[in-house]
Amino acid sequence: MTSTAIPVIDVTTLHGSETERANIGRSIIQAYSTWGFGYVTGHPIDPQLIEAVFTQSKEFHAQPLAEKMLVAVGRDHRGYIPMKTSTDVASTIERATKPNVSESFMMMREFAEDSIEVRQGRYLAGPNRWPAYPVEFRGTLEAYHRAMWEFSAEIIAIIGAALGDDGGLATSFDDPTTWLRLLHYPPQDPQAPEDEFGSAPHTDFGAITLLAQDDVGGLSVRTDDGDWVDVPPRADAFVMNVGDMLHRWSNGLLKSTPHRVTNRTGRERYSVPFFFDPDVRTRIAPLDCCTSSENPVQFPAVIFEDFLRSQLEASYANHQQSQQP
Repeated sequence: MTSTAIPVIDVTTLHGSETERANIGRSIIQAYSTWGFGYVTGHPIDPQLIEAVFTQSKEFHAQPLAEKMLVAVGRDHRGYIPMKTSTDVASTIERATKPNVSESFMMMREFAEDSIEVRQGRYLAGPNRWPAYPVEFRGTLEAYHRAMWEFSAEIIAIIGAALGDDGGLATSFDDPTTWLRLLHYPPQDPQAPEDEFGSAPHTDFGAITLLAQDDVGGLSVRTDDGDWVDVPPRADAFVMNVGDMLHRWSNGLLKSTPHRVTNRTGRERYSVPFFFDPDVRTRIAPLDCCTSSENPVQFPAVIFEDFLRSQLEASYANHQQSQQP
């Protein structure tokens, strides 16, 4: 397969009639039961807002390391993640021995220090860590996060309806887990080992990911026959992929496709993934509409929090340190 075969899902009629929304749903099921990756065009997110997020990301990452470390990521997984401090050791795709050549800033859903979620100790609940500079950083990210949350919730509702679910899938996102990540990939040495990646081969562990890319490229996806195919940037589109939890919910129908990033272009690369996942307390098991006597249950039930803990503690230095006395 070539990159030109990657499906394109036009969601221009997202707020249209039931028939138009059903057509989008059928396009998603077809695309994600074959590729697990696709371009989403016609989306409602303001291009100027997307551009503003990239501008803020570049300004943040251009600061000295000491400034960025003032908002270093903590146990609640919010803040700055320094270069080469994450390794995809939990990946079942390819054994990772080298840390990812990237740095990032992570924003999640905001929980005030005195909120009931924080007082009750809900996993990953907490306030975001905001830098003093850039001055428009927080406002821009909060606006983008809000817009992406609303858009993603509509996509999940359409997917649930297309699968034949009675609404239970969508309600698992009434109190969602959200992640907005500003990634910076410096140019990798052209002579670097082949197993050095900006982001090592992996699958995403949640429900859906909506990725905004700059024009540098470097993202590739693995096909069923094991080939890696480039996913070139498109200015008019998000790249959307399915994660492990939606793969389980659909009983394997929707693919959680392996992907990776390598930046040997000689240029700085920036990307902005938004991950939309269920409440951490959600019990995830194949939906009734996705199982039958001919297609029995393929996955045991898991609690999303338990799955998250195992992934984060395996892959991120800050979570490993947080377990030490």
